[in-house]
Amino acid sequence: MDSLWPRIGFRRHLTTAVIPGEATYLVSEQGVTAIEGDAVAAIAPLLDGSRDLPALVRDTQGLLSPTELGSLLGKLTQANLVTGYAAPQTESTDQDASAYWEAAGLEATLAGGALTEGRVRLLDLGDVGGPTARDAFFTAGVALSGPGGCDLTVVLCDDYLLPQLRDIDEEQRRSGRPWLLAKPHGVEPWIGPVFQPGDGACWSCMAYRLNHHRQPEQLVGQALGMSSPPAPPRATIAASRSLALQAIAVEAAKWVAGYRDKSQKAIRVLDTLQLAIRAHPVGQRPQCPECGDPRLVGDRVQQPITLTSRPKKTFSGNGHRALTAEQVMERYEHLVGRVTGVVSSLHRAPGGPDFLNAYHSGPNPAWTARSLAAFRSGLRSQSGGKGVTALDAKVGALCEAVERYSATQHGDEPRIRASLRELAGEAIHPNECQLYHERQYTGRLQWNAVQPPFQYICDPFDEKAAVDWTPVWSVTHGRHRMLPTGMLYFAPPPAKGPCFTVADSNGNAAGSSLEDAILQGFFELVERDSVALWWYNRTAQPAVDLESFPDPWIDTMRAEYSLLKREFWVLDLTTDLGIPSMAAISRRTDKPEEDIMFGFGCHFDPDIALRRALTEMNQLLPAVLEAPAEDDYALLDWCTRRTLANQPYLGPDPKVPAKRRTEYGYTLRPDLLDDVRAAEQLVRAHGMELLVLDQTRPDLGLPAVKVLVPGLRHFWTRFGPGRLYDVPVRLGRRTTPIPYEELNPIPLFV
Repeated sequence: MDSLWPRIGFRRHLTTAVIPGEATYLVSEQGVTAIEGDAVAAIAPLLDGSRDLPALVRDTQGLLSPTELGSLLGKLTQANLVTGYAAPQTESTDQDASAYWEAAGLEATLAGGALTEGRVRLLDLGDVGGPTARDAFFTAGVALSGPGGCDLTVVLCDDYLLPQLRDIDEEQRRSGRPWLLAKPHGVEPWIGPVFQPGDGACWSCMAYRLNHHRQPEQLVGQALGMSSPPAPPRATIAASRSLALQAIAVEAAKWVAGYRDKSQKAIRVLDTLQLAIRAHPVGQRPQCPECGDPRLVGDRVQQPITLTSRPKKTFSGNGHRALTAEQVMERYEHLVGRVTGVVSSLHRAPGGPDFLNAYHSGPNPAWTARSLAAFRSGLRSQSGGKGVTALDAKVGALCEAVERYSATQHGDEPRIRASLRELAGEAIHPNECQLYHERQYTGRLQWNAVQPPFQYICDPFDEKAAVDWTPVWSVTHGRHRMLPTGMLYFAPPPAKGPCFTVADSNGNAAGSSLEDAILQGFFELVERDSVALWWYNRTAQPAVDLESFPDPWIDTMRAEYSLLKREFWVLDLTTDLGIPSMAAISRRTDKPEEDIMFGFGCHFDPDIALRRALTEMNQLLPAVLEAPAEDDYALLDWCTRRTLANQPYLGPDPKVPAKRRTEYGYTLRPDLLDDVRAAEQLVRAHGMELLVLDQTRPDLGLPAVKVLVPGLRHFWTRFGPGRLYDVPVRLGRRTTPIPYEELNPIPLFV
């Protein structure tokens, strides 16, 4: 009678080699494990899988006590080197297959039995696999069957976004059975994921991310009047298709045999040119309408925003943060990926020396979602980041891409349909934020026909028209206010009728915490307000005394710019708000066309404000180091016609001494919450209101917000009454408000 004890032996993917007096070596494809000790050397020849525990006790008498034997076997088992076998190997046992399943961490006999008894259903959409697919499954030892009683359904297709895949996913979720999706064609066949109902993402979760990367194709299809984006050709050869089908069959065999691994929840991209496989994780979207809770985003937005103490951990780089740049990258780098990532890539921006430390992170949805022309354009078409170090720039690019994605309309944002008059007392008139002048409304058709999309002037707002409104939290008054949804989120559905509002990225930010994000959005508002007051009034501003800032990096930057035949200086743009705001400006010194470029920065800490202005100038500099694109008319005109001589407001005011670092009077606050409170108090003291919309997406986790302060100016062409005319007079920059006709005729183009 067969023993009831399992037979014990080294795993079958291991070869045992005992060198007396030295060690016992276990050799596998993954490497060699050395185990020292006479006890292991004594029992190693006995661990061939032919003996159960009583037999091992019997055969080691005089060598080891039963207690010593049990302890040693326990340690070897815990190290995953020894296992128990339900049945002994026979002459008919496939030794190679047994070793394979043991290498996978499975018990070979059980795995082989499961594979023999298991059944797989094959759905070949469009006959992309053909007879070769069935041959591949036969070779892998996978038995094919109909839908009833199968362990796994394998779906072959030529596009992961085929509409019928939604129906298949619904069917599989109803039955509670897993299915594997694969695309065997192309230079890069795709394998996986395995969708397992109730455990991880569904097809809709994956499709949502894939659609995010199809935007250019969708724009091409729309331009051509096509119902779907144009598909690339099936770039494949018989051998590469066979390779993919064999790999798909292996994945099915592993699943049926009982192998489980986190990579099965990813899309594995098989590069048949490089013979490399890269895994792209497919994560569940908690807000998915098919397998999650579609109310999550709406519930979050409609809750009061609760601020929390966030002690600062870093004070250098691009700002004060509750997490270091290394911590942010480690926590959110999984969001980067060209297939399923929200951020398509992180790569150094082309066109400049490495010192500039500027990184791109894929198309900017605030800009490229609108048209193919926007997709092709230069300065604003890419999300990006800048920094003193490459890591700072990478983290900035990552956060900006997530910020823009989070601020895009996904369809689950809360909204109510009503007119401004119906929401009296709750709603804020959009003119208080957009700040167009009545004369701009009058000439908008002619203006919009020749200006880039970001300078678009909307139709005059109709207070009686029903539009969508979304709540934003008033930090100042501790209650919700309402603003038009169309000015809060990018890429709204095509509007029928007037376009009253357009969203822009002013005040949008992502950060290591909600408080961090709010501060970054607020500083951007203050920065752009200060730039607008200077740029459109063309006032002379004092220089910033760079020598008073003890930062060796500035000296290095000056040397690097000298190699580029450029010089730079910094202007102080600080307004009545008192928050340090600066403009860094650079020009060529070796030719008549000066290729002037600039960057802006703002922060409570003047050191950070200065670094932000300089690093933004570095980020934008490649646009003028190379010849501007011929269709980028604003930049081309600026580079070829504008100089310091004909734009004197770009230079320091010679009548005023340069502003020294100590004159900013900064006192460090140790907590980000203290900085948020200081910002709110400052806004309140100037008769304005601090508003925050939490745009954090549940599937991303990185806090993202839109901050608004009605009354602060955008640095684009928004010429309505208010601070643009009043504050320069209060600050003594002008004796009277500038007439509309004398505003700078050159729109700011960054």
